[in-house]
Order: sequence, then structure tokens, then C-alpha cells
Amino acid sequence: MKVQEAYLKACLAELEALKPGNVHIFADGHGMQVQHFIDSATVSAPILCDDAQYGDRKLGQRILAALEATYAKVACNTNLGIILLAAPIVQADLQYPHLSLTAGLKQVLSETTLEDAEWAYAGIRLVNPAGMGQRNEHDVSQQPLITLFEAMRLASTHDMVARQYVESYQQLIFQAVPLYKTYIERWERPAWALTAVYLYWLSSAPDSHIKRKYGETVALKVQQSACEHAQAFMALENPKHYMATLLQWDQSLKQERLNPGTSADLTVITAMLAMLSAA
Repeated sequence: MKVQEAYLKACLAELEALKPGNVHIFADGHGMQVQHFIDSATVSAPILCDDAQYGDRKLGQRILAALEATYAKVACNTNLGIILLAAPIVQADLQYPHLSLTAGLKQVLSETTLEDAEWAYAGIRLVNPAGMGQRNEHDVSQQPLITLFEAMRLASTHDMVARQYVESYQQLIFQAVPLYKTYIERWERPAWALTAVYLYWLSSAPDSHIKRKYGETVALKVQQSACEHAQAFMALENPKHYMATLLQWDQSLKQERLNPGTSADLTVITAMLAMLSAA
């Protein structure tokens, strides 16, 4: 499967999974609708992934161009985390096709530049994600003085997207993808398998998006609830029996304006990597 096809299919597949607190086909939320995410995936896919049309681009250029296209279409932040995570995968696939994806990713991440940081910062400023706040040093509102990888390394202590850069996507590749494949085999429904993946991410660490907006105490509370739901959900032979419980939790989270957006982003990338590994 080509990387553009994997990206687009993963973005759309994730919308079919019931993801409490996030946007999905069972319920919109946070002022956004499923169509916003469909449109975002559709317009960003060729710009992020198609070298034949857009030439030999750098990592940061991919990030900025995809975010510009998305924002021009939907005028809100639907896919910042997805694009930040997908861009190195795309770069590795296109720039180092002779290497394994793991090796290619390590190569791409080791080669990030100051210019990559400048382009990525510009994209982040454009979509203006909620809860970013300001840092004394290396804030995205300032001209970067370090490479994109170094910026991610500084952010990795509190941000799960940044942590994937620093750890060369190890948790994604060796934990989340195998879990996804296990539950596809068990339940024979990719959507339910992606719900399991989402609950895995939400229970593995405080969601970065919630933590930025509402603080660590609130994020930890949601994480604890996710642990309980994940344990109950993954034990079932028929996941549909837990649907009413997840929908109730979904409504509760949305009433409190809690959106585990980072966990949803990581769910998309899990699906994308699984599709590429099966190609």
C-alpha cells in the first residue's frame, strides 16, 4: 500500500471507531463534525504525501503545506497531531525506500534541521491549537534556535506526540500496532480494534491535549477512567456489548469539554503504520 493511501485510509478508519470524548461517526463534538475530518484528510493527503506533484520536499515543508491546506478548507485545528506524526513516516517512506520503516524513521528524525523547526512552528501558529500557552525558551511564537528534533526532545516530557519523535515511534510500532492487529483478528472489525487502540493510548499516559488545556489532575482522572474502560472492553468477546457504556462516557466527557485529541491522533498513526506494515 502506498503511503498516501495508508494515510488517507487511516484518517477515515479512525472516524468509524467509537472514541469517547473525540469526534466519530456516532457523535460530533467540540464544535467539530465528522465531515471536518473527512475534508481535512482529503485535502492534506496529496500535499503531505505526493512527491511526484510537489517535488523533493523537506520534513518541515510537508508539515506546513499540509496544515495550510487543511486550515484553508476547514478553518480549525483538526489534524495538527496527525500531520506532525505522519510527516516523518511519509518522509522515511519516500526518501529511504530501501530501508525498513523503522530504520528510515530513525534516519529522518536524526536529520531534522532548524528550517524544519521554522516550517513546523509556522504551521502550529497557523492552526493555533488550544492550551498551548507560552514557554520561556523555544516557544512556537518565537523564531526557533534549535532543530525540530531538539524541540520535540524538550517537549517529550509532557507531550506524547513529541515523545514518539524522541523514541523513534517505538511505542507505536512495537506496542500499539501489534495490539491493533490482535483485536482485528479477534473481533474481525477494524473499527472496534481502533477503539481498543484509542483506549490503550488514553490509558497509557495522561492525554497531552487535555493536560495542556485543563492540567495534569484532570488528565490523570481521565486516564484512570480509561484504564477501567480499557480493561472491561478488551476482555469482551463481543465489543458491541460495551457500546452503550462507551457512548455514555463519550457524552460525559463532551459535556465537560474534555477532548482526548492526542490519543485520537496516535490512533490514526497506529492504523497507518499497520497498513504500511501489511503492504
